Amino acid sequence: MRMALLAPMAVLGLAVGCQHSSGPVEKGERAVTAKVSTGSPIDLQGAGATFPYPLYSKWVTEYQKVDPRVRINYQSIGSGGGIRQITERTVDFGATDAPMTDTELAKAAGKLLHVPMTLGAIVVTYNLEGVQSLKLTPQAVAGIFLGEIKTWNDARIAESNPQTTLPGEPITVVHRTDGSGTTAVFTEYLAGVSPQWNGKVGAGKSVNFPVGLGAKGNEGVAGQVKTTPGSIGYVEIAYAKQTGLAFAAIRNRAGKFVEPSLQSVTEAAASVAETMSEDLRVSIVDAAGEAAYPISAFTYILVYENQEDAVKGKAMAQFLWWAVHEGQRFGPPLQYAPLPAQVVSAVEGALRGLRADGRPLLKE
Repeated sequence: MRMALLAPMAVLGLAVGCQHSSGPVEKGERAVTAKVSTGSPIDLQGAGATFPYPLYSKWVTEYQKVDPRVRINYQSIGSGGGIRQITERTVDFGATDAPMTDTELAKAAGKLLHVPMTLGAIVVTYNLEGVQSLKLTPQAVAGIFLGEIKTWNDARIAESNPQTTLPGEPITVVHRTDGSGTTAVFTEYLAGVSPQWNGKVGAGKSVNFPVGLGAKGNEGVAGQVKTTPGSIGYVEIAYAKQTGLAFAAIRNRAGKFVEPSLQSVTEAAASVAETMSEDLRVSIVDAAGEAAYPISAFTYILVYENQEDAVKGKAMAQFLWWAVHEGQRFGPPLQYAPLPAQVVSAVEGALRGLRADGRPLLKE
């Protein structure tokens, strides 16, 4: 299935601009000099996660109104591709949902920063005629994706849905084929709740799924589920919403069945916001909290602390500053939760550390 916004291997190539605010700074926000000037176009190349693409697309549309000098081309190719390209320095920034490992960071051409941009939910989405409400335990989710639960009326699904008539048709699993941060987060969850999954499959951006059909990108999985009756898959919530797909409530660590929402994702982030590591890499999978949705995640922009090109580096720093401040208001309509205040404060510190030729790219 092909969608106007969520096209496979989507490329974001719109003119965008640098932040310039002539008015007062919002409460809790520290002023940064980001004066707009006329001049030659500045091109920034990025690649990576499909998870945040709907929001990044919106940001580009809004940000281009500020300074059309700066043009961003973002290729939505999956987190694995984004990590590879920023590591090889063939792009100006990468994007990933799963934080890079220490081993991956060691291969980079310099010190890479993880800049949290927003929060989202990875949903278990399905196509089952007549069933618009479904509850799944962690064990049921793992059993389905292991291929052990083969039909929709299996007792391990039915016991959580006593008021729903479930058909006996077979379940078709749909999963990602590309290196994916969405897959890394989803399989991290499965590995944590299911020893059998952890032993047989494990977690990572690319794993060997025991069963199912493969598709590329969040948009590919959503399209495959949409056109395959009896199927189930995992996608970032914006893709399920945009394609009109149903998704399940998942039982969390507190024993509550929780639907993915802005509130339940924020609840998951709240448990770690005050204790984030200095490098901002953190997992909020299976977080504590009665209202926390268990398959939630930050998504990150990856950028080198020392920029080779001062002009492009400054444009990047100014855009990222805008995104984690003014840009956050565009997230909720697209089902992305704004960054908690504590995280924004930590990001400000990271962005102030961006340098070119030893000089900071953002000025007080």
